[in-house]
Amino acid sequence: MTADALAKDLPKQVKIVEVGARDGLQNEKQVSTEAKIAFINSLSACGVRHIEAGSFVSAKRVPQMADSMSVMQGIERHSGVTYSALTPNIQGFEMALAAEASEVAIFGSASEGFSQHNINCSISGSLQRFESVMALAKLHEIPVRGYLSCVIDCPYDGETDPNKVALIAQTLLEMGCHEISLGDTVGTGTPLRVARMLEAVSRLVPPSLLAVHFHNTWGQALPNIYQALQMGISTIDSSTAGLGGCPYAPGASGNVATEDVVYLCQQMGINTGIDLNKLAEAGWMICQSLGIAPRSNVSLALRSAQERNQCM
Repeated sequence: MTADALAKDLPKQVKIVEVGARDGLQNEKQVSTEAKIAFINSLSACGVRHIEAGSFVSAKRVPQMADSMSVMQGIERHSGVTYSALTPNIQGFEMALAAEASEVAIFGSASEGFSQHNINCSISGSLQRFESVMALAKLHEIPVRGYLSCVIDCPYDGETDPNKVALIAQTLLEMGCHEISLGDTVGTGTPLRVARMLEAVSRLVPPSLLAVHFHNTWGQALPNIYQALQMGISTIDSSTAGLGGCPYAPGASGNVATEDVVYLCQQMGINTGIDLNKLAEAGWMICQSLGIAPRSNVSLALRSAQERNQCM
């Protein structure tokens, strides 16, 4: 197959859902509210159009997100940008409503073991919990995004059956979720396994309503994204600077870095609407607050090139 033939199967445009300010920072050490606000404002300014800005969950379980109300009330809102929040229950939804979230997200699992460790209930129990949130969201006309964890492997149950992933994704869609994000939470997926999972899910849920959410633990996130793009997926979750991990998936590293995804898309002629250089600067800024270096290869390469140019 020629390169031109391969390019025909790729989308012309991709939606990046930036999860660094929530899924990323909730798994890093605590930073100030001001640093979070500055980070989100920088993301808005570089062309990111969908930003997870906070999470209204138990402060005891996720102390890094305890200031989500202050963060969402303090950010500079840009027209055309969706600022979403994670809401596991009615109390969380009501807080997101007060924070003027433009979208909320619920999160379930494709494995029983992870569901019990992450939200202390069974898969069926979690779906029942979501019904009240979905009813309130419909009442207030707020879109709901559904997250589905462990779609490839579970740290407690092992390999996940793709058909089970498909059935739960279909249930979330029927409940009213406008988009289903499929998460390789432990980052063990590889392209063929991802293809089998997406084939199963796409039989029940249109690819246009699916997103992929890959952690980069085993370094396979970008190959997996390329596989997903070839199968009609055009929404990708990513985290600036590769921030994140998962407290209930031992050994899982951060999400795929947004800088790396944007660079990949640019090199394949796929539009993201994001200024890569400004995005990398936003990553360096929040990493300085965290006292770490970005985990994005593209960000590190850009900084190295800038330093070389300054020396010339």
